[in-house]
Amino acid sequence: FGVPRQEETAMTDSDKRLEDLDPHDRRGFFRAGLASILRPVAEFVEKKLPITLPVMRSHLRPPGAQPEESFLDTCFRCGSCADACPADAILLLQSLDERLRGTPYVDPDRQACVICDELACMKSCPSGALRLVDRLEIRMGLAILDHDLCVRSKDEDCRICIERCPIGEIAIRLDETGRVQVIDPSAAGHGCTGCGVCQQYCPTRPVRAIRVHAN
Repeated sequence: FGVPRQEETAMTDSDKRLEDLDPHDRRGFFRAGLASILRPVAEFVEKKLPITLPVMRSHLRPPGAQPEESFLDTCFRCGSCADACPADAILLLQSLDERLRGTPYVDPDRQACVICDELACMKSCPSGALRLVDRLEIRMGLAILDHDLCVRSKDEDCRICIERCPIGEIAIRLDETGRVQVIDPSAAGHGCTGCGVCQQYCPTRPVRAIRVHAN
């Protein structure tokens, strides 16, 4: 009877191996063990509770577009909005992604939305992907100005973006220092519609000083 059982011997050997490790290696040993325990738990949670990330809008959609996820689910890809647009501003997306293929978008470098009086694209949409909203409530995106690129920073009295804006000074104007100021509607309640006219006519090249970022 003084002979230790096999399990006790194995435990003693394991303890000795752990004692032989320096503190750094010992922490690594415990981290590896903890990871092996938590990994199956994390995989289980991920399968049972999938995290749905919001679908971000990477293209400038026509006026009245629903949020991107709803827009993609609702749009018929029929091209009615493009056919109805009096400015020929709406294109149909060519994409390898089946969800994006055939959906309408606007490229202000080519032709901006002019916020037409007819609100033609919204009225022609048969699916509801484009909802009819008032001209001043259109929120395609927000124009962002790079003052370092703007020719006004070089003492040129350029006002093209302001003069061309179909909404006028409630959307874009000169501030008290003489710099171009874009009015953010989320803060002011009214302002930039994101139509892209300012981007289309901005004289700086090859990069426009003012560009519309999709909402």
